[in-house]
Amino acid sequence: MDDQTKTELEAAAFRGLVAHLQKRSDAQNIDIMNLAGFCRNCLSKWYMAAAKERDIDMDYDAAREAVYGMPYDEWKDKYQEKASQEQQDKYQETKSLHADISGH
Repeated sequence: MDDQTKTELEAAAFRGLVAHLQKRSDAQNIDIMNLAGFCRNCLSKWYMAAAKERDIDMDYDAAREAVYGMPYDEWKDKYQEKASQEQQDKYQETKSLHADISGH
């Protein structure tokens, strides 16, 4: 497989993941983070880092809007629930397994 095709497939997979996460607004970031070690915010940070690597001016708000499909504050108001103590405890327990965003 050539590099261009590989890049196109990876981009399509990313778009599919983003579309799925936009559809699944019921899936709370903290639950995704506790289970998988990354969430919508991580994807946003990776997206922003990729833009910056290519000298594309993008801030975190723009990156989050690309991932959430709307401004982050709007998404929070519509869909984000307050994290329970159990969710917060699990987040702390799994912190060492969370995505390394700084590496990008």
